[in-house]
Amino acid sequence: MAETAYVSIKGVIAGYGGGDVLKGVEFDVPHGGVTCIVGPNGSGKSTLLKTVSGLVRPRLGEIWFKGHNLVGMSPKEILGLGVVQVPQNHSLFREMTVDENVELGAFLVKDKKVIESRMNAVREMFPIIVERANDKAGSLSGGQQRLVEFARCLMLEPDLVVLDEPSMGLDPKTLKIMFNTIKMMNSMGRTVLLVEQNARQALKMSHFGVVLENGKVRLSGTGTDVLNNPEIGALYLGGSIEETKHAS
Repeated sequence: MAETAYVSIKGVIAGYGGGDVLKGVEFDVPHGGVTCIVGPNGSGKSTLLKTVSGLVRPRLGEIWFKGHNLVGMSPKEILGLGVVQVPQNHSLFREMTVDENVELGAFLVKDKKVIESRMNAVREMFPIIVERANDKAGSLSGGQQRLVEFARCLMLEPDLVVLDEPSMGLDPKTLKIMFNTIKMMNSMGRTVLLVEQNARQALKMSHFGVVLENGKVRLSGTGTDVLNNPEIGALYLGGSIEETKHAS
């Protein structure tokens, strides 16, 4: 695993004023794949993503990415290295147009020709950007806003896309589009690290899975191995152990 590790999380202990949420988390994220983190509420999933993005500073431990220890870096510095996070809650500026919101994703880029080239690229990938270009972002449905957020994050051409509960609040049709979009981003060469409440579907498309429990790694392995583990299936994916054994 060490040879293919793209992100290496080593003994991370982190939390907020009241105490530690993460208690020695350690695993590697393979390059070029989709890694999915699952686990019960309160296990530290979102806190872990925030430590990767620099929004939470670990008390102990290291997070290595492309030869850099991210611990101690500011969110802007981490962004500059190619790590872009799409947060759990919708983050578009509601009174700005769709076009304006997407272009904001390239705020670190100074070359206007590069920005326009990337705008054209995301317009091809996301028809909603063209169809609703001049509409206020606040007028979009939750699923449409999520797709615009994906488009915005690609404006920096990130190496690592960090997604926190991207399917939250989406209807089944939009959910399918959202998962297909994640696959598309991954096929473009983006490494994806996500936390997802729709654990079964996310693990099915993931190359690697991690189960967090009480701030520690309970299990890690291929997405298929985690999905088919009977104990994990019963505890975290819904259903009994017997049902999980026969799940596809």
